[in-house]
Amino acid sequence: MNKSLITNIISLLIVFYGLYSPVYSAEIFMAGLFALSGGITNWLAIHMLFEKVPFLYGSGVITERFKDFKSGIRELILEEFFNKDTVKDFLSKKPIESISENLDDELIFSKIIEAIRESSLGSMVDMLGGEKSLEPIRKPIKNKIVEIIQDLGSSINEEKVDYSSEMISKIEQLIDKRLDELSPEEIKNIIEKIIKKHLGWLVVWGGVFGFLIGSFLGIVGNIN
Repeated sequence: MNKSLITNIISLLIVFYGLYSPVYSAEIFMAGLFALSGGITNWLAIHMLFEKVPFLYGSGVITERFKDFKSGIRELILEEFFNKDTVKDFLSKKPIESISENLDDELIFSKIIEAIRESSLGSMVDMLGGEKSLEPIRKPIKNKIVEIIQDLGSSINEEKVDYSSEMISKIEQLIDKRLDELSPEEIKNIIEKIIKKHLGWLVVWGGVFGFLIGSFLGIVGNIN
């Protein structure tokens, strides 16, 4: 049994106990009656969120206002998960920086030397002392390659800014398409799955506070 039903059954039992109790009958009856009133009122309010109740204006608000709920879901998804800053940040955190930071200068340098040796400059390098004569250009070569990669990264990131707008537009279209497929009943079911099991506590606390108020009024009434 769920929390709401248990609360209302306990409240009803207190009412019946108050009717037949040999002592403090009025106080117990009042406490149970107010607890039952609080529990049923809150249970009905929760029920009215999800279901249309005849002659009760404002009931079935979720299905009646499902367009507003769809709009709210859309805004929540776009603002919290797919806003322009989030997409731009995601697109920018890609390999360009890591490539420049983790360049294998030994491999790059050896490949450059290999290319020079295979070219018409190979004999000249041998005359100048072989590979050791090219050692002074190792650092300038790495620095220049890093500079090229960083320039490339900047141009790519500039393109990604535009791409982020295009991506957001496509995400919006996908979200709109999916939301348009949702019926009022499906919207109700989605929200019901998320919050209804937690709303049972409203009935519990309605019963508890009703019991306390009823007990207080019963005691005060008895004093008078």
